[in-house]
Amino acid sequence: MTCDRLVCANCAGPVCEGRCAVCRASRERLQHQNGPLASLSPAALIALVATLVAVALLAHQTA
Repeated sequence: MTCDRLVCANCAGPVCEGRCAVCRASRERLQHQNGPLASLSPAALIALVATLVAVALLAHQTA
């Protein structure tokens, strides 16, 4: 889950902006739960998968 669409109950602002302490705490907690790949865009994830497939195919052909 990302905080892009979440609205803070404390300040009624988007959580991703971190306007108040509650927003910042929620955003920090969500970032720790999701891990490092959660911040990548879908296009970056597709590029990463395509690169891994290409490397796997090259490794298979040379072996």
